[in-house]
Amino acid sequence: MSRTKKFLVSFALLPLAASALLAQTASHVLTFQVSAINQVSVSGTPSLTINAAVAGSAPTTVTATGSTYSVTTNQTGAKITAAIDATMPTGVTLSTTLTAPAGGTSAGIKSLSATATDVVTGITKLNQAGLAITYQLDATAAAGVVSSATRTVTYTITGGV
Repeated sequence: MSRTKKFLVSFALLPLAASALLAQTASHVLTFQVSAINQVSVSGTPSLTINAAVAGSAPTTVTATGSTYSVTTNQTGAKITAAIDATMPTGVTLSTTLTAPAGGTSAGIKSLSATATDVVTGITKLNQAGLAITYQLDATAAAGVVSSATRTVTYTITGGV
């Protein structure tokens, strides 16, 4: 008789155990988006001084290396332009060259003015840091003596598609 009671008790608990195993679920609709991202930053403290010439030639061109830029874009065909905040004195030219990131194309050395000029094109979906910037300063004898001055070079990245 005690065996029968154990069997009945076990059967009585079986429906409770089965209902405890039933799962409950819920669904959640999530909206997401990745916006266009185009970022460029520069680092370094370039300085250029022309202080020599070969007799019979224009003042010696000088360059400044060691500055870098970093770029992030999630678009295809982005480009970087460069412009300065004020025109250069007569007879003085400031130029820049940016090393292109992977897959991009450097425009080579570009003379800077207040009008933006393309310096890197074809930048597509990447992030890369520590890319070289080179500045070059040229002057003709007609420039005369130019006191120390500054120009702000503004780099702008615009997205493709």
